[in-house]
Amino acid sequence: MEPMLLGESSPRRVALADKALELVTASTRLDGTLPRGVAGCLAGFVRSMNCYYSNLIEGHDTHPVDIERALRADYSAEPRKRDLQLEARSHIGVQAWIDAGGLAGRASTAVAIREIHTRFCGELPESLLTVGDIATGGGIRVVPGSWRVTDVAVGRHRAVSPGAVERFMERFEAVYAHLGKMETILAVAAAHHRLLWIHPFADGNGRVARLVSYAMLRDSIGASGIWSIARGLARREVDYKDRLEDCDQPRRSGFDGRGALGEGALADFVEFFLDVCLDQVTFMERLVQPAALTGRVIRWAEEEMAAGRLAPRSDRLLEALLLRGEFERGDVERLLSVSERTARRTTSSLLEAGALVADSPRAPLRLGFPVKAAHRWLPGLFPDPPSGNR
Repeated sequence: MEPMLLGESSPRRVALADKALELVTASTRLDGTLPRGVAGCLAGFVRSMNCYYSNLIEGHDTHPVDIERALRADYSAEPRKRDLQLEARSHIGVQAWIDAGGLAGRASTAVAIREIHTRFCGELPESLLTVGDIATGGGIRVVPGSWRVTDVAVGRHRAVSPGAVERFMERFEAVYAHLGKMETILAVAAAHHRLLWIHPFADGNGRVARLVSYAMLRDSIGASGIWSIARGLARREVDYKDRLEDCDQPRRSGFDGRGALGEGALADFVEFFLDVCLDQVTFMERLVQPAALTGRVIRWAEEEMAAGRLAPRSDRLLEALLLRGEFERGDVERLLSVSERTARRTTSSLLEAGALVADSPRAPLRLGFPVKAAHRWLPGLFPDPPSGNR
């Protein structure tokens, strides 16, 4: 699977390093756009977005409304829909663990990659743990965290034999686990392809690879989790899969690097990947500009108040949260210049709508990002909710 990194002599290296630096600058600028409390809540919301788009690439379309219900343990009575909700809940749980530092500094190690797979697949229903066996035509069970024991083919690519998986994963770790921060940013895309090229698990490789990429970018850039590569890859799914397939091809000539695989195709994929990252950072930066975000949230609140779904003065409370990030429940009365009873009513209506969240009845209030309002607060982030869920 060499080359695994762009060589120092690659004619593309300087331009791609510049693009990586541009990504660092843009991501850092985005992180400084919002108050810490708002950014933290938005990062939690982005986990649902990551989950939705990453599963969508695999053909599993679980609408964000159903994902939000799954997080409340509100599952569909329809078996297939329920199973996909459980899958979504598991995916979000893995990313929450990554965001809490579960993979800090070790995202590209073999042990960490197996742990991601264990955590993701360990919570899946049995219906999602059986895949086809190309040798027998029957089904085999996916064992969470275990390297595959059968041959697999993905499109025209026949992955390495089962007996070679561990050896290739050792090489993967040796190359990618000890790089500096800037070199890691350049290496994320290459590692993404090479992990999928090895195809170490019987199933779940795409989700695991995208979570590994997320964790590597988080470590190397220091991002706070308010943008995601998965949305960009899903929106360019055909390009994404075509370029992955291009990277599967052998070296084309003596001018195409020194490894078994083509360096030119790898450089193309690195450029594509960095461009997708930049596009997503730019998209989120436009979306969460404080004045624009506040205006959209306030307009939504005014309409909800006019319809009787929110208590009066809810818009003022949301506006204050967008400025401060969070505050104590006891501050609401003073902020709104209302009685304690009216303050409780306003707070309760916003909590019920999901526009406010708190870790406990006594914990500080923070801004929530309800999925049913996402098309109004953050247009374009998700598809619109089904009719009846607005």
